[in-house]
Amino acid sequence: MSKIKVMVVDDSALVRQSIKDMLSHDAAIDVYATAQDPIFAMERMNKEWPDVIVLDVEMPRMDGITFLKKIMAEQPTPVIICSTLTEKGAKITLDALSSGAVDIVTKPKIGTRNFFQEERDTLIQSVKAAARANVKKAKAIGVMIEEKKGSAELDPQPKLTADVILSSSIANVQDTTDKVVAIGTSAGGTQALEVVLTALPLEVPGIVIVQHMPEKFTTAFANRLNELSRIEVREAKHGDRVRTGLALIAPGNKHMLLKRSGAQYFVEVVDGPLVSRHRPSVDVLFRSVAKFTGTNALGIIMTGMGDDGAAGMLEMHQTGIFTVAQNEETCVVYGMPYEAVKRGAVDKIVPLQSIAQEIIKYYKNV
Repeated sequence: MSKIKVMVVDDSALVRQSIKDMLSHDAAIDVYATAQDPIFAMERMNKEWPDVIVLDVEMPRMDGITFLKKIMAEQPTPVIICSTLTEKGAKITLDALSSGAVDIVTKPKIGTRNFFQEERDTLIQSVKAAARANVKKAKAIGVMIEEKKGSAELDPQPKLTADVILSSSIANVQDTTDKVVAIGTSAGGTQALEVVLTALPLEVPGIVIVQHMPEKFTTAFANRLNELSRIEVREAKHGDRVRTGLALIAPGNKHMLLKRSGAQYFVEVVDGPLVSRHRPSVDVLFRSVAKFTGTNALGIIMTGMGDDGAAGMLEMHQTGIFTVAQNEETCVVYGMPYEAVKRGAVDKIVPLQSIAQEIIKYYKNV
């Protein structure tokens, strides 16, 4: 198999070298070029086009968003955004995701090399998943299909399950008038969640969401969705009640669990190790839903790379919770829903445009 050709575009020489060093740990990846800004990148791309671009958003001469839009218009190519953990960086990165970027990796202002050593596996897997995405089929939300192909990894970190956060034993729960919708998503989820949440009326059950996204980005993302939606959308805080007309998004770099007190549900926001190589993890949220709601919930898994959420959705399904997966044709990356379907965890498969209707139908029928 030919190697994945990666170009790194960033105005920091340290960042460029750090990313190159990280990706060089995998024999399937070749960082064949780096560039300090998009102008230099285009000169190199005229000679040899990359399979994946790792792109900074703030650079001299041409910013990353302008470059991204130019790439998507001329020759759609998978792009992973490398952004800073700042409020300004978060807003710019959301624009990048709306313009067709596949994923986000973050870079700190200091300690860059150590950061990428800690995040090596995540970065490598993001590049591999991006390389398997078909961006040429992009439509209104940037539809990309991921082929499921395995490849060898060098010294992978242990892949932990939700057991490290919460046991799988089912709590003794009784029916309550409060209902919950639990949603898990990753790559492509920012656009997909916008489609779903903006189509919902005020009278829908409380919604809890895990979207794989770095720290600080979730605040800006929740604020953006809140401005666009009729329901209230905000980043979850420890102890928040789950109530009608409210969607809570798990904070980046924290796990979110659903708990119950009497007839009401609330969320816990906790620290902990990566689960399924993610924090927040969909598996953690879904397990807590299976454990504490009985059948008082609806589970939804949407576009995303990897398998986070598949095990948790199976637990919900086995508990009697109705489960829904986004179909392949409308997924940016058909990874997470594919794994859930493969494990027999899904009751119904629907296109993205029908997910809001499934939530409304659930609310009217309960």
